[in-house]
Amino acid sequence: MLDKVVIANRGEIALRILRACRELGIKTVAVHSTADQNLKHVLLADETVCIGPPQSRDSYLNMPAIISAAEVTDSVGIHPGYGFLSENADFAERVENSGFVFIGPKSETIRLMGDKVSAIRVMKQHGVTCVPGSDGPLPEDHDECFRLARAIGYPVIIKASGGGGGRGMRVVHGDATLVNAINVARTEAQAAFGNNTVYMEKYLEKPRHIEFQVIADHHGNVVCLGERDCSLQRRRQKVIEEAPAPGISPTQRERMCERLTAACAAVGYRSAGTIEFLYQGGEFYFIEMNTRIQVEHPVTEMITGLDLVKLQLRVAAGEPLPFRQQDVTLRGHAIECRINAEDPKTFMPSPGTVRLWHPPGGPGLRIDSHLYSGYAVPPYYDSLVAKLIVCGENRETAIARMRNALSEMVIEGIRTNVPLHQEIFGHAAFQQGGLDIHYLERRLGLK
Repeated sequence: MLDKVVIANRGEIALRILRACRELGIKTVAVHSTADQNLKHVLLADETVCIGPPQSRDSYLNMPAIISAAEVTDSVGIHPGYGFLSENADFAERVENSGFVFIGPKSETIRLMGDKVSAIRVMKQHGVTCVPGSDGPLPEDHDECFRLARAIGYPVIIKASGGGGGRGMRVVHGDATLVNAINVARTEAQAAFGNNTVYMEKYLEKPRHIEFQVIADHHGNVVCLGERDCSLQRRRQKVIEEAPAPGISPTQRERMCERLTAACAAVGYRSAGTIEFLYQGGEFYFIEMNTRIQVEHPVTEMITGLDLVKLQLRVAAGEPLPFRQQDVTLRGHAIECRINAEDPKTFMPSPGTVRLWHPPGGPGLRIDSHLYSGYAVPPYYDSLVAKLIVCGENRETAIARMRNALSEMVIEGIRTNVPLHQEIFGHAAFQQGGLDIHYLERRLGLK
């Protein structure tokens, strides 16, 4: 097992990694910015290293500082969590070349699967259906772009090859706005990801967002842990996730797991990964692979009984997976609410000091959060402050437990989106399940 690990992240995922390390007897090093010296995991870690000022580019995105922290603390591995440098192939390569274990896929795999254009090619080779599109980067030739768009059929969507999160994306409904949309998407992609490559896909009008969780080791073993429904989104940012996805049959799940494990095995994938799809008309259309642990991994853990972060650490240490595909059983239904420090109506960030933090309780409930009374939420980072996860024997029970939990949660001193979650769980359409990715924005009047 790894002796000491640098946690190259912050917030709830950093605390989640620290707890997994402690269970495995791994010593921890918390790297942090000057704004994060009072984060819970920083206070609990065996060692801490300040790596820069509050701005992410000078701290959590500072590759030399993170690797130096590993060197001065005699660490063995670096866990990137999610966000920041977690899917940066150059960072993974620098970690590997510096003699440390990158707790995630190999750098070349991140480069291959992190690029959406090359990932689409891999999936197609293994029988995974993809959204009809340009099958490669868009050329500079405007006439060729018009030809592609007309062949695919409007509306189309322009997407950044090297990123996600809604940046570098533009929906186009006709020739008149195509060239401008491509130019804007390229500019956004360059600014956000340092890569201005974009491609084109058919824009599906009312799809659901379904993703499959995989875990793989160094010995060629790949296991699929079922799917999650992440269709409740605002501006392409997930708000609520659940597992298993309503309306997905065991036959569909088995077929997709077979194809995805074959694709991951073919590229030598290791560690945790998530393959994302748009689902419409009974068909899954591959859109991208996330080569890291996901924010919403707890719902999969709740229905499988597995600890994905501990599995990441064991795999990174060279251990084989302790189970096979036939050993995986999905039990019950789990739902996660992302609790953000933001105004529930305007969605403006709401940093400040938490005067009182009272998490809810009850059966089948889990809280992943770095909050505590007196903690000051800084204004520099993502607004996620807690993940509220519930599990029940069925979806109806999980919904009832989540409504109870939301009513019990107390966070004073900052505004949060708890009222938005309470409203959503009162929607008859949500209770029925199977909503498309545009539902929430339509409901909020944002589209």
